[in-house]
Amino acid sequence: MSFSFVPEYFYNQSGVIPYREKKGVLQVLLVTSRKKGKWIIPKGVVEPYMTARESAAQEAYEEAGVFGEVWSEPVGSFEMDKWDGVCSVAVYPMHVEKIYENWMESGFRKRRWMSPEKALDKCGNKEMKKMIKLFLKAYEVRSEV
Repeated sequence: MSFSFVPEYFYNQSGVIPYREKKGVLQVLLVTSRKKGKWIIPKGVVEPYMTARESAAQEAYEEAGVFGEVWSEPVGSFEMDKWDGVCSVAVYPMHVEKIYENWMESGFRKRRWMSPEKALDKCGNKEMKKMIKLFLKAYEVRSEV
């Protein structure tokens, strides 16, 4: 996407790590990027009328076709270069409660449930890999409570 003018709010983004427990085993959901088809976490611009947490839920729905409970706090954040600037991305885990067969971006994105280890191997973005690692630590702590 090429822009001659990029609104300031475009540089505030949120991402989401959708997860579920299937037969007692943790799985995370990755999607493919639009341009290169790399495995990534869903993420996008935080619209001015949304919180970062609400935006994370919206991105999960649009890009991955899932709905669920988004954690109240992000597990971390990272920066990435985009649109001739630097985007700040807050990343929230989301426990998936519903999976839609058809979703907004199903025509140009794939989605795949996988083990956290496989997600770390497949994810094509090193900063997103760090977020998955932070999620795994937070998930372990949460599971112990």
